[in-house]
Amino acid sequence: MLLIRCPYCNVDYPEVEFTNAGEAHIARPADPSALSDEEWSAFLFQRSNPRGIHFERWYHVHGCGRYFNAVRDTVSDRFLLTYPAGQPRPTMAEIEKLRS
Repeated sequence: MLLIRCPYCNVDYPEVEFTNAGEAHIARPADPSALSDEEWSAFLFQRSNPRGIHFERWYHVHGCGRYFNAVRDTVSDRFLLTYPAGQPRPTMAEIEKLRS
């Protein structure tokens, strides 16, 4: 069973408590109406799908009901770090410390 730490509850819960909410730290367009159809489509539907470190948003459905961000290794499916929404994206140096 995969355990995920909610940064608000500060407890590890089974993954069934959570819902993935997509990629984290996506820059939203300042004026969406100024985008072409192709640009708007790219913003809505094109996301990175890296092998390795990935920044994701998660929602604690059956708990506190809050969104948070997570750093997950897509190869091992290991969560390296979870942190409250709104905090800056951690640096790769900070993440590498956690991996070792």
